[in-house]
Amino acid sequence: MNYSIKKVSIIGLGSLGVMYAEHLSKKMDFEDLRIIADKNRIDRYQKEGIYCNGKKCDFNYKAPDVVVEPADLLIIAVKYTHLQEAIEEIKHHVGDNTIILSVLNGIESEKDIAKVYGEQHNVYCVAQGMTASKIGNKMVYQNKGILCFGGLNEINNNEKVNCLKSFFDKVEMPYEINNQMGIKLWSKLMLNVGVNQTLGYFNTTNQAVQKDGPEKDMMIEAMKEVQIVAQKEGISLEKTEIDYWLKVINTLNPNGMPSMAQDIKAKRYSEVELFAGTIVRLGKKYNVPVPINNLFYDFFTKLERSY
Repeated sequence: MNYSIKKVSIIGLGSLGVMYAEHLSKKMDFEDLRIIADKNRIDRYQKEGIYCNGKKCDFNYKAPDVVVEPADLLIIAVKYTHLQEAIEEIKHHVGDNTIILSVLNGIESEKDIAKVYGEQHNVYCVAQGMTASKIGNKMVYQNKGILCFGGLNEINNNEKVNCLKSFFDKVEMPYEINNQMGIKLWSKLMLNVGVNQTLGYFNTTNQAVQKDGPEKDMMIEAMKEVQIVAQKEGISLEKTEIDYWLKVINTLNPNGMPSMAQDIKAKRYSEVELFAGTIVRLGKKYNVPVPINNLFYDFFTKLERSY
């Protein structure tokens, strides 16, 4: 395959989608960056506007039924609860040479995408280090973080990875190449299972897990449960992975909240199926006890049924 990137499509205008779309809109021609959204969303975006760090964004919207030239790079930035819908809506943007980059949390999205479009389109990716909040149509971020991408192992360091590197260099997108993405995806899941769910459960901010106490203890226990099931899946997450994330957590804004805690506060449906749901299912599969994630799963699913 001969990969090069000129046309980019993005689906999902949550915090990540807005941030990447706003960044690329300043580096690309208007027509070459397409935002995929259904007609109702497009009408709302055009009426109310989308704002990033106080500035109104001017995006090139395309409804899913509009036939377009396939994207060279397709970024999927929806919540996992909307992934199946998104997979259907991107069909006119996927061609033979399209690189698909999922910035969703968890370990499932690339598998779901591959079931429809084939594994050959995927480059495995984790978005990390971003600090942001989104309320309505206004998104504010302090740190853009990086896109960490690559193959599941060293053998997968291929043309798609090199093409993405060249493109991100050109548009000045912060990135890191990692060709052990199997470990990276599980490590990021471990972080989210711990910090997202703990702060959502206690309905509090980052400061609660930046000091010793019951919140931090619960977070670490939840992360250890991920280590255990990951080992059963053939992924070795060392203790140093938890230590690494604890250091990262300590650098966060004490008054900030991760996405799941923001969802709970706003009475939005969360990614509990992606976090606790994944660990509970694997715990049952391997007959491994995961009491903290069972607690989280029961708590959040019961809470969301009351919405």
